[in-house]
Amino acid sequence: MEITKSNNGGSNPSAGEEFKDMIKGVTKFLMMLIFLGTIMLWIMMPTLTYRTKWLPHMRIKFGTSTYFGATGTTLFMYMFPMMVVACLGCVYLHFKNRKSSDHIDRETNGGVWSKLRKPMLVKGPLGIVSVTEITFLAMFVALLLWCFITYLRNSFATITPKSAAAHDESLWQAKLESAALRLGLIGNICLAFLFLPVARGSSLLPAMGLTSESSIKYHIWLGHMVMALFTVHGLCYIIYWASMHEISQMIMWDTKGVSNLAGEIALVAGLMMWATTYPKIRRRFFEVFFYTHYLYIIFMLFFVLHVGITFSFIALPGFYIFLVDRFLRFLQSRENVRLLSARILPSDTMELTFSKNSKLVYSPTSIMFVNIPSISKLQWHPFTITSSIKLEPEKLSVVIKKEGKWSTKLHHRLSSSDQIDRLAVSVEGPYGPASTDFLRHEALVMVCGGSGITPFISVIRDLIATSQKETCKIPKITLICAFKKSSEISMLDLVLPLSGLETKLSSNINIKIEAFITREKEAGVEATAGKIKTLWFKPSLSDQSISSILGPNSWLWLGAILASSFLIFMIIIGIISRYYIYPIDHNTNKIYSLTSKTIIYILVISVSIMATSSAAMLWNKKKYGNVESKQVQNVDRPSPTSSPNSWGYNSLREIESTPQESLVQRTNLHFGERPNLKKLLLDVEGSSVGVLVCGPKKMRQKVAEICSSGLAENLHFESISFSCFISCTMGLGEMNKEVIEKEIWLTPMRAKLGKTIYYGKPGVNLLVYMFPMILLAFLGCIYLHLKKQTTVTQFNSGVEKKRAKFGALRRPMLVKGPLGIVTVTEVMFLTMFMALLLWSLTNYIYRTFVTITSESASTDGNSLEIGKGKIPYPGSLKAKDMTALDIPVVVPYNIYCLTWLETLVWTGTLTTSSKSV
Repeated sequence: MEITKSNNGGSNPSAGEEFKDMIKGVTKFLMMLIFLGTIMLWIMMPTLTYRTKWLPHMRIKFGTSTYFGATGTTLFMYMFPMMVVACLGCVYLHFKNRKSSDHIDRETNGGVWSKLRKPMLVKGPLGIVSVTEITFLAMFVALLLWCFITYLRNSFATITPKSAAAHDESLWQAKLESAALRLGLIGNICLAFLFLPVARGSSLLPAMGLTSESSIKYHIWLGHMVMALFTVHGLCYIIYWASMHEISQMIMWDTKGVSNLAGEIALVAGLMMWATTYPKIRRRFFEVFFYTHYLYIIFMLFFVLHVGITFSFIALPGFYIFLVDRFLRFLQSRENVRLLSARILPSDTMELTFSKNSKLVYSPTSIMFVNIPSISKLQWHPFTITSSIKLEPEKLSVVIKKEGKWSTKLHHRLSSSDQIDRLAVSVEGPYGPASTDFLRHEALVMVCGGSGITPFISVIRDLIATSQKETCKIPKITLICAFKKSSEISMLDLVLPLSGLETKLSSNINIKIEAFITREKEAGVEATAGKIKTLWFKPSLSDQSISSILGPNSWLWLGAILASSFLIFMIIIGIISRYYIYPIDHNTNKIYSLTSKTIIYILVISVSIMATSSAAMLWNKKKYGNVESKQVQNVDRPSPTSSPNSWGYNSLREIESTPQESLVQRTNLHFGERPNLKKLLLDVEGSSVGVLVCGPKKMRQKVAEICSSGLAENLHFESISFSCFISCTMGLGEMNKEVIEKEIWLTPMRAKLGKTIYYGKPGVNLLVYMFPMILLAFLGCIYLHLKKQTTVTQFNSGVEKKRAKFGALRRPMLVKGPLGIVTVTEVMFLTMFMALLLWSLTNYIYRTFVTITSESASTDGNSLEIGKGKIPYPGSLKAKDMTALDIPVVVPYNIYCLTWLETLVWTGTLTTSSKSV
């Protein structure tokens, strides 16, 4: 079903809209192409083809530069593509948010994609997980296994009794050391994605249809994988050193190679964070959990010092994007915002209303982090925004329920008899989806328990405003809410704002509220009183209205920050490498301290991010600050003559208005019973019914179980949409095949980037691994900026018509478990990521085991002569010796072994210095 709206008397889009659509399509395609190329690199990394053909070619091309050196290979292969994707995402979101639409598409039943969105697992450690999420999770696990097995296969191929005896090792010790190294390599794959879900302001999440809140579970999954792999990696090495009577290796800090001590410090910091994630600790001692997580700084710092800057660029793109986002949030949190009023409901619920810049745009269900120094200077708490920019363009409200210590102190201060003239508040955000698509459904059911109603308040307000100003059809709204006590019914008063509404609700909106009071059989005294205490605060010249730290065109500015900071970083590093490091080291990695080089890179990255972010913030503050300071707030507050203390008095008043009365008439109260969710959901009519839930864990699981049961095909469990990436992901296999057959990348990149005097060998990794991620983040900023311009009536355009086909991918697949509520899409991506890890692990193990025989293990010290040079026999070479042989740190030991073996086949002029191999 399609509902259209005329646009200036015609149905054809303007030239400007066609241009925006074209830009969106191009950026989306480029983002997907580059992203899939990066995934393909992860898949191919443990293979022999990659190490012997691609990597050498790329090192010749990127790793020989005097500006980047060997770092250039990983920089351009891994960093640069992701930065491009992030920047493209910024462009895409910028145009998407500006775009307007002429019609709305209704989602219908059936189809493969509709089934993929349904929950597949409801109970279990993963939580509610959809078919799509399980699929991606399986693919990701398969990737990890593939990588690990392939790595081991390549490595074990050269471990024999002879080669082990040459180092006074037994066969199991040699294999243990090799497996330990490969476990660390697999952990790097997980680490590369670890920080992306928690980069709240990143363009990558909204460009993929994700929000920072819904992506937390991916961060949890990845965090467990990272720490499990790195812990086993460290334990294996400790066992190996103990068996070799070399336990002193634990305190070794090799300035020319891998620093064991730095790795142990990073592991200890990670274990401390990991320990506090235990559910009982996290719930009872949340502050311990929260502050312990700041150890991520120590973890990442010593991780980079452990592996060296060249190899760390493989895992740094996500962390670079996170650092940009984190510093921008830090800048925003330094200023106090203007708190206009506070309402205290009988249910011990508080509504704080802030002054907002009219140009700040956010979507329903967005959240904002709040800090009140007078309560706690360090604690930041996220709260759902309940206001709508369509009804209250210059106000922003959040609802806080009195539950923990922090909220109890705030409630006590606001409800006390002492007069409060001003309350200093700092905020971060808002953060939320780039757009919402509730209008695509014919009916919308929102199920909540207690304070879980807050995300739906903004949704209802947004739909009410749309019904007053737009001609499109609004879905039928059913709000099912459960409260413990009748006093909590007062939270329904927050559904409608104090201002911004007409004299009555529009006839275009059909809303019904089913409220259940579970622990009382009749309304209590507090509920019947219906009094709400309101406090008004005096304005202060030092307080600012809530606004975007980067102004109205925030996505474009974010893309500019990502691109310029990365460019400045490359320029500074190029100069330092060319005129300081290269004259000393000459790209040999033998003379100049790797630790010193790594610290220089870290400092330059930090300075680049801080300089560009601060400059962008100051520019926007100067441009829009004067306008904001002169903005006159049209707030709903008492007139100066209504009370002797009109700016700070406490007023008791009852909300009575025609819209409020209209809402009361549409509310059904049920005392002493719980909602029969199955009956209520199945009774909703409509070909497409969107179902949202926010409440206790059992409630979420129950709703997801009903939607996935197949009893009603029209129920669509609303979770997360990967609308931009589903179809392109299906072409991954064919793309891999096409690219793999060419085998021409690595050697030229090494030659061009890895031998420069400016960057040295780190130049390859710097440009191949780090630069792409910076570019990706920049593009993401542009994408999000463009996306933000979409009006309410346009986001369901012809392009969005295809989105309905993938509705099934948003259905929950798992409902109960440690992963939380997981959709089909999340499972699919998690599966792909696990597949990457499995791929790497499989290749590691297979390559290592292939050539481990009794005869090969007895060989000692052989080498091959090629012209005047010699290639040491790999059985006599350890990973820690590779630096001394002028082999870049980024080259794993097993790859060197495979190169040695392949040289025997490719070259007919080779001879052994002692024995025949």
